[in-house]
Amino acid sequence: MQINIVLAGLAGAALAENVALATLPMSVLLLTAMFWAPLASYLMGKFGRRAGFLFGAMCGAIGGALAAFALMIGSFKLLLLGAGFTGVYYSFHGFYRFAAADTASETFKPKAISFVLAGGLVGATLGSEVVQVWSDFFAPIPFAGAYAVVALLSVVGAIGLLFLDIPLLSHNHKDRPVGRPIGDILRQPETIVAMLCAMISYGIMTLVMTSTALAMLEQGFSLGQAADVVRWHALAMFGPSFVTGTIISRFGHLRVMSMGLLLLGVSCMIAIAGVDLDSFYVALILLGLGWNFGFVGATSLLSNTHTAGERTKVQGLNDFLVLGTVSIASLGSGALLNLYGWSVVQMAALPAIVIASIALIWLGVSKRGGTFVTLSE
Repeated sequence: MQINIVLAGLAGAALAENVALATLPMSVLLLTAMFWAPLASYLMGKFGRRAGFLFGAMCGAIGGALAAFALMIGSFKLLLLGAGFTGVYYSFHGFYRFAAADTASETFKPKAISFVLAGGLVGATLGSEVVQVWSDFFAPIPFAGAYAVVALLSVVGAIGLLFLDIPLLSHNHKDRPVGRPIGDILRQPETIVAMLCAMISYGIMTLVMTSTALAMLEQGFSLGQAADVVRWHALAMFGPSFVTGTIISRFGHLRVMSMGLLLLGVSCMIAIAGVDLDSFYVALILLGLGWNFGFVGATSLLSNTHTAGERTKVQGLNDFLVLGTVSIASLGSGALLNLYGWSVVQMAALPAIVIASIALIWLGVSKRGGTFVTLSE
């Protein structure tokens, strides 16, 4: 995914007739993931996590291969098809964090989710290196080599999934209850706020990050510099995950999520203030940190709002909403950058931060200032 984050907009710009459509491949990827998320959750509930993740990895390999071939023959439509297959992969990929909590104790859930997301450190480092080393492997065709590596990585990653062993959900059996109706779960304030903050944290991160490489190239920076900024952004996204779970356990979901929103807001203000290289680095690092606290906190909070028998429908709906927000943010990012510039991309994020902050205050007041939320039985 880090390779796609760096290259999707650049590959789109290389093949699209209209530069405003440069981020369309990423938008197609995310829209596909959005619509597949409920189905992915259902399929894993029926056939198990391992089968679902292996199917997703296969689609990731197909997506990378199609994208590489699309660049070789100069087909924007084929690039979009490849993005669609990668989107199917991404819909399953998103459930790794929930799978980590499936067999964890209540107290270990935040750490389990956090540790799995910490694996993104490898992706952050490896992805940027792949872009810089392999993008010109099929020169003079740009970026095709990096997409070929995407296909290879999907196959290699599937090997580890063969050893995954998570029991099937109990509600697969017709004589077992399936839990509360989804409407009852959504009436919990914790559920509403967790989903909203996950949507906004991920949406803002995507809005800014998707157009970062394009904005830097417009300012005269090199592809290598853009890839390095995205790498540090990704390191900031996933690096804190080694301790985020512990921080949540100590200070509570609401305080950690509030800190995430604050960091996202500061990131946007720094990006508005300047377009020099240092500003890009600082803004994108703070953007990554803000995403980590906001999204990990929201995911951990959501895991406490439903039972194991309810997780298929709750997690599927959550990722449908999150990926829907991310899709809109991705598509809007390219359009805003092309029409109004880098500063307006940041300004567009600020109202959402205010909305999420109001939601957190509302939940805090409704809980009389409490920061630890438990499952509503």
